[in-house]
Amino acid sequence: MFVTPAYAQAAGAGGASALGPVLPLILIFAIMYFLLIRPQQKKMKEHQAMVAALRRGDQVVTAGGIIGKVTKVKDAGEIEVEIASGVKIRVIQSTISQVLNKTEPANDN
Repeated sequence: MFVTPAYAQAAGAGGASALGPVLPLILIFAIMYFLLIRPQQKKMKEHQAMVAALRRGDQVVTAGGIIGKVTKVKDAGEIEVEIASGVKIRVIQSTISQVLNKTEPANDN
């Protein structure tokens, strides 16, 4: 029934150690960010830049493993790829996984 002053002081002192259990969680999140999230974001930006730089004549590999030459870049996020003489397929631009041979832009000089 009676609360002694020693118990009341012990309850108030627990607030200073509240950071102790949270600190490992913050440390784990920081490690995960620098080892997983940040490199993945960098890779995604590089892929978007590669896809945006596609132009006619580039030799590309699709995500399905098809190798072909870009014949037309359309505005709707798709490209036309020639995989054999006279055989052209439409491919969604973001499914291009690699550019094998990049064509050089024509100089106007």
